[in-house]
Amino acid sequence: MTDVLVIVALAALGALLAGLVAAPAVALLRRRSVVLSMFAVAALAVVAMAAGTVAVALEMFLSGHDFRVVLIVVAVSGTVSLAAALLFGRRIAAGSRELALAARNVGSETGFTAPADPPTAELAALAAALEETGTRLGEAQERERALDASRRELIAWISHDLRTPLAGLRAMAEALEDGVVQDPGRYHARMRTEVERLSGMVDDLFELSRIQAGSLELALTRISVFDLVDDALTTAGPLADARGVRLVDGGVAPLPVRVDGQAVTRALGNLLVNAVRATPADGTVAVSARCEGALVVLAVEDCCGGIPEEDLPRVFDTGWRGGEARTPPGRAGRETGAAAGAGQRRHGDTGAGLGLAIVRGIVEAHAGRASVRNTEVGCRFEITLPAADRPSERSG
Repeated sequence: MTDVLVIVALAALGALLAGLVAAPAVALLRRRSVVLSMFAVAALAVVAMAAGTVAVALEMFLSGHDFRVVLIVVAVSGTVSLAAALLFGRRIAAGSRELALAARNVGSETGFTAPADPPTAELAALAAALEETGTRLGEAQERERALDASRRELIAWISHDLRTPLAGLRAMAEALEDGVVQDPGRYHARMRTEVERLSGMVDDLFELSRIQAGSLELALTRISVFDLVDDALTTAGPLADARGVRLVDGGVAPLPVRVDGQAVTRALGNLLVNAVRATPADGTVAVSARCEGALVVLAVEDCCGGIPEEDLPRVFDTGWRGGEARTPPGRAGRETGAAAGAGQRRHGDTGAGLGLAIVRGIVEAHAGRASVRNTEVGCRFEITLPAADRPSERSG
């Protein structure tokens, strides 16, 4: 037992001395290449093992032949260990360089492509994280490009919609100033109409800016969808009467929701006004409400003839106006506002392309969802809102 303790003590002493000598070299190389670091660590282990083995061999008073055998075994083992450490370190360094080169493409047009066979699990995990980051960055860039395109489109449409009424107001004001108007009252009424239209556009822009900035404040109250639909129908009723469009009840269930009544009424009113403008005379616009589990679905269905399938994903984008209608001649498509004339209406949003964007913003602020799909005769817009708890559910 004493011999074993002596052997352990000598081996530990030799390894400790070798470690104390080699430790500064390892510390100096910690920020250098991974090849040098791994080689230094392997060299430290080899030297420590060799020192302990030689110390024990000397203490055991081996013969010259046996001592040479021990030295040869130590030398060969150390050489193989150092060679393996150097080879593996070079492989890790090559994998790191390949990963670094690939990481430079994160966020570029080509995108990040992970190396085929990372040499270590850590590098594989890093490559996977970079690939996921590149995917998210690409999606963010795509959203940014889409938003930028919608902003440019919105600015173009607003500029167009502002230019026409402003030019008309200027012409009418000059005519009144020159005293060449035979019926000033008609001009005043027309000017007031144009001013109200411009004021509505400014209000829409302000509302949309609050929605996009996340500063839309909601006063949530428990309210029945009957009241929401009734208020929205009151808003759209005069326009429907003027255009000869019938507003019909598509089945409104007595469902409670917890929403900002004014905001949701505005969203539903935007859908109704948009549907009325898109529906030809003698057509119908149906409003319905139904319950789907813990959700309430409000729907507005018109007779506009439909929207091209490729345009459906963009209907709620800011500034989107749509392309030409696919309805037959003589039937109106979805109107783009004052810029659209009779018989040449187009599928899209009313006003400056803000109404449907406001609808989506208001609905999403209530943790809901806005969607649209084509039907046999037109379009069906739906807004989905969380249902309010019924009294029995709250008491339980």
